Amino acid sequence: MNAKQGTNQPDFDVIVVGGGPSGATAANDLATQGYRVMLLDKAGRIKPCGGAVPPQLLREFDIPKSLLVAEAHSARIIAPSNKKVTMPVGDGFVGMVDRDAFDEWLRARAAKSGALRVTGKCEDVESGEDGIATVRFRSDRNSELQSATARAIIGADGARSLVARKCINNADRVPCVFAYHEVVEVPERIDADYKKDRCDVYYQGHLSPDFYAWIFPHGQQMSIGLGSANKGFPLRETTRRMREQTGFSHWKTVRKEGAPIPLKPLKRWDNGRNILVVGDAAGVVAPSSGEGIYYAMTAGRDGADATRLFLETGKATALKSARKSFMKAHGRVFWILGIMQYFWYKNDKRRERFVKMCEDPDVQRLTWEAYMNKKLVRRDPLAHVKIFFKDLGHLLGLQTVER
Repeated sequence: MNAKQGTNQPDFDVIVVGGGPSGATAANDLATQGYRVMLLDKAGRIKPCGGAVPPQLLREFDIPKSLLVAEAHSARIIAPSNKKVTMPVGDGFVGMVDRDAFDEWLRARAAKSGALRVTGKCEDVESGEDGIATVRFRSDRNSELQSATARAIIGADGARSLVARKCINNADRVPCVFAYHEVVEVPERIDADYKKDRCDVYYQGHLSPDFYAWIFPHGQQMSIGLGSANKGFPLRETTRRMREQTGFSHWKTVRKEGAPIPLKPLKRWDNGRNILVVGDAAGVVAPSSGEGIYYAMTAGRDGADATRLFLETGKATALKSARKSFMKAHGRVFWILGIMQYFWYKNDKRRERFVKMCEDPDVQRLTWEAYMNKKLVRRDPLAHVKIFFKDLGHLLGLQTVER
C-alpha cells in the first residue's frame, strides 16, 4: 500500500483511523463523493455505551429504524434519597442501539459506498514533509508492520487517540470520565424493577461521586453501568453493588466493557497540514449527559466536509472548518451541559435538588424537545427564563416544586 517510488501519488485520498460512528460516517460520506478512502479499524472493538440515539440521528444520517433494539418512552431519575421522578418523553422516543451491530452496519455501509475496509491497529502516524501522510499498522499483535499513504488522515480512534496525541498539541489533556458497563440478558420472567421502554438514571454519590449510573433497555438485553472522572473509583465493584441494590445481581451477564469518555472538545482538531481528528478523538461527548453517538456522527460529517474542501483546494486552513462548524451548531449546548455537571453533580445535596427540579413540567418538556431536535428550543423564551430562576432557586435551596 505504499506510494509509488519516485512519484508523489499516495495510496488513498483519505485514510480514516477508527471505525466507530464518527469514523464510519466520515468514510462513508467521502467514499460516496468519489474519494479513495481506506477505513482502518481494529478487530473486536466494542465501546461501553448506553446506546441512546435521538430520532434526529435516524433522519439526519439515513439510519433504518430496524437497527433500534428498543425504544424508551420515559426516563426515570433516582435521587440519593431514592426519590424517583419519571419524565415521559411524550410523542417522541429515545432509540437504543447495540454498538456491536450498529457500528458494524455503519462500517459495512461505508464499504458499500466504496471505502476499503482494513482490519488493524494503528501504530504510528506521520504527516510527511512532502504533503503525503503515512499510517503504520498491524493486522494483529504478531503480524508485520504495514503502511499506507494518503493526502489526508482523519483520526477517529477514540478518547485516547494515537492520532491526536501524535499530531495535535495538548490532545492528551482532555478531561475524561471512565465508563464501565455490563450487558445483561433480560429473562422472560422479570423479577426486578425494570421496564423495557424506560431508561433509569441514578444520581447517587455512592454509585458515582461526580457523574451518574444507568440502566438502559436493549431489547432482550440491558446495559447497567456507571462513570466517574475519579481514577481511583472502583467501577467494577460499584457496578456489582449496584446490581445487588437494584435486584439484577442474578441476571446473566453477557459481556463487560470499560473505556475513557472525553467530556470537553479539543481546542484544535487539526495539525495545520493534513491531519484532522473527529468524534471521541476530538472530545465531542456531551458533558452532564455523556451522550456521544449523535455528536460523534455529526463531527464525522463535519470532518468529511472539511477534508473534502482541503482536497479540493489544497489549503490546510480548510481543515479548521470541521471544529468551527461543530461548535457553531453545538458549542452552546456543550457549555450549558458543562455548567450543569459542575453545579449539580458536586454532592448528594445538590443531586437531590436536581432530581426535585426535574419534576417541573417546563423542565421536562424543554429537555425532551432539545434532545429530540438536537438544538436549544427558542420558540418559548419565557419558559427558558422561568427555568433559569427555578434552577437558581433549587441550587440555593429556595425553590419548592409545585405538585
